[in-house]
Amino acid sequence: MIAGFDLDAFVAATLAEDMGPSGDITAAAVIPAEARFSGVMASREAIAIAGLPLAEAFFRALDPDVAIEMPVADGDRVAAGTVLMRIEGHARALLTAERSALNTVQHLSGVATLTAAYVDAIAGTGATLLDTRKTIPGLRLLEKYAVRMGGGANHRMGLWDAAMIKDNHVAVAGDIGAATARARDAGIASIIVECDRIDQIEPAIAHGATHLLLDNMAPPTLREAVALVAGRVPTEASGGVRLDTIRAIAETGVTYISVGRLTQSAPAVDIGLDFEAV
Repeated sequence: MIAGFDLDAFVAATLAEDMGPSGDITAAAVIPAEARFSGVMASREAIAIAGLPLAEAFFRALDPDVAIEMPVADGDRVAAGTVLMRIEGHARALLTAERSALNTVQHLSGVATLTAAYVDAIAGTGATLLDTRKTIPGLRLLEKYAVRMGGGANHRMGLWDAAMIKDNHVAVAGDIGAATARARDAGIASIIVECDRIDQIEPAIAHGATHLLLDNMAPPTLREAVALVAGRVPTEASGGVRLDTIRAIAETGVTYISVGRLTQSAPAVDIGLDFEAV
């Protein structure tokens, strides 16, 4: 489903965390072994969906023969009350997997839903919304997948796929030109350089920057920066971007806008799973 993501290992670890050494003692004590349940997973608010295949994997891990119907798909935007999944199978298994499945879908759909709101806010400007590395440890691939399902795009995936020279790198290296030149001389193809002042733009480009991150600049300064760059490299606005400010930022002409809160602060959405006896 997601390149580089080990779904089986994630499902096994998540279920093991919840079930512990004794398993679901409530289901084992209360639910007859032969009991079967059908259930409906539905949104209780308007959302952008992400994570349904993971929810399916949780249910199938405990009941390989579970019958699952999904009338919608990841990436869809749905209204409150929309049925996301119908399931029917062994009651104990489905009840045991319920919380792990819901936690995952609620969190990832929360990321997708917040992303969709930011994407809508900059529609028509030509700017592209990016995420950041501000992710929950261990969940980066999932959260960045959810950003894509909400209509955003992924920035670099980690420390390995692009250089990003920030203020602390510059402080140690001596100046922005020296830091950028070292990355260039190391043969790095993608060199993102953070600039928090206009006077840093020319030395960064001159020494090999392939992308400029314009940090915490107000819209008038961003317009000046975009004019100075004049299309030589992509520009990215970053730092403190909010839903009520992103449109003005996008209208400055920047190529990208990165928003850490997409993954760092997205609230879980309200999704329920209601079971009915067969």
